[in-house]
Amino acid sequence: MADEQAIQQRELLRRWVDTWRQAGKELDDVRRRELESIDTQEAIRQLFGDGDYVDDSPPKVTSGLVEQQAWFAKLRTARPQP
Repeated sequence: MADEQAIQQRELLRRWVDTWRQAGKELDDVRRRELESIDTQEAIRQLFGDGDYVDDSPPKVTSGLVEQQAWFAKLRTARPQP
């Protein structure tokens, strides 16, 4: 009886794996078709609008990492060491 249940369990797991393997292939196909059909210009318009917002400021010289590191250095020197 226990052997029969184990066999049924293995068969159920095998079918489950096969089902998800097939679903994975089909989902990859759907994803590929969706990516191929994307209108990039329209997606950019939807994300950023029609250009109403334009940042005319000069480009940043740094990413802010240097300033962050300076703050951390100040905190390290201001904090007493144990």
